[in-house]
Amino acid sequence: MIFNSLDFALFLPLVFVLYWFVFNKSLQRQNILVVIASYVFYGWWDWRFLSLIIFSTLVDFFIGKQLGKTLSSSKRKLLLWGSIVVNIGFLGFFKYYNFFVDNFIDAFALFGQQISPNSLNIILPVGISFYTFQTLSYTIDVYRRRLEPTKDIVAFAAFVSFFPQLVAGPIERATHLLPQFKHKRVFNYTKAVSGIQLIVWGLFKKVVIADNCAQFANDIFENYNQYSTATLVLGAVYFAFQIYGDFSGYSDIAIGTSRLLGFDLMKNFATPYFSRDIAEFWRRWHISLSTWFRDYLYIPLGGSRGGTFMVIRNVFVIFLVSGFWHGANWTFIVWGFLNALYFLPLILLKRNRVHTNTIAENTWSPSFREIIQMGTTFALTLVAWIFFRANSVTEAFQYIKRLLLFELDMERLTIERFSVEILPLIALLVVIEWFSRNKEQPLQNVKYPMLFCCSLILLIFMFGSYSQLYEFIYFQF
Repeated sequence: MIFNSLDFALFLPLVFVLYWFVFNKSLQRQNILVVIASYVFYGWWDWRFLSLIIFSTLVDFFIGKQLGKTLSSSKRKLLLWGSIVVNIGFLGFFKYYNFFVDNFIDAFALFGQQISPNSLNIILPVGISFYTFQTLSYTIDVYRRRLEPTKDIVAFAAFVSFFPQLVAGPIERATHLLPQFKHKRVFNYTKAVSGIQLIVWGLFKKVVIADNCAQFANDIFENYNQYSTATLVLGAVYFAFQIYGDFSGYSDIAIGTSRLLGFDLMKNFATPYFSRDIAEFWRRWHISLSTWFRDYLYIPLGGSRGGTFMVIRNVFVIFLVSGFWHGANWTFIVWGFLNALYFLPLILLKRNRVHTNTIAENTWSPSFREIIQMGTTFALTLVAWIFFRANSVTEAFQYIKRLLLFELDMERLTIERFSVEILPLIALLVVIEWFSRNKEQPLQNVKYPMLFCCSLILLIFMFGSYSQLYEFIYFQF
């Protein structure tokens, strides 16, 4: 079940009514409803996937209980590693088995040896990377004694499988989301209205921006040999807004849906394309994953402590792991490596923490210097997105090679509505986000919120892409 489907349009109101008007007198019953709704939501793709999430839930619940009872440091460490091995083991098998087998075959082929190991037709469970990291955060925090293990398996199952953010985040911490299942929720009209605004805004970004951009980005990337530099630049721009509209749109809908049920999720995007350097970009893009890697990998590796070499090593480890987390393809690893390279000058010049405030904080317009910084950062990000989107590393380099030919004639794509509508809609997105860059959410403090929402809904019906139902990009991760 996906957010931009008729199924979800019927599912959410049903859950909302049952949650607030049928099961509202009992916290336990509300939590049970959340678990059932989440399992229905997740099993809509393939009911077999449910066995994995239930198994992961049970493993970490009982390991957490044992960690709470055990005082021996060696036994506690053994329990922690048990959770890590089980969760990462499942993730590695389903996501990377065929990747390693195929590369194993290719490596032997270089030496003239032909081998035929068995490869499996493995279906990647939707959202496995997200809920794996979420359950691991619980076990690690219990191990570090930052969180008391829960004795309520229903609340824990609801935390692991919470349907709004289950398949594409935000990746919630147990310290933040789990306690919310233990306290009575009271319907809050203001929170519900802000939730509806976020859902509408997220649907606008997904259906109007991302899905329309997808048509052109797909055509350009699949036929890049036929197009000139100007079109290839446009293709990279389209993909940049496709992935942003798609992923941040999902996060907005997830946060908005959670607010309808009385929950608060962490913010996952903070106008990343207005960043002035790549370090700021990664503080604003996929915040839940960036902070997860920071807290559970970067800092344990030593973080910014030690010499410059150690910091550089840790940054490269983080980005290579992040690239590998995104998928079993060398394109993602090169994408991660490229972002790490972008970080090098900032680390060497000790400027990676310069831009921690909001751009043009006390004025409506950026300075010339900030415009140059934003433009440079966006251009670097576009190059990295080419590797992220390409089918192979070879195709990514060929795409860039054609970019450098500087053929400036702009062909009209065979798809209608080439730029007549899409580019102004992208411009509208950028303008709204620019004037919302200091706010917690884009539509916060709008003078006429209902009128604004109705206007967005009208744009969704007028310009939304409905010829093909595009799944969210991050479902494959």
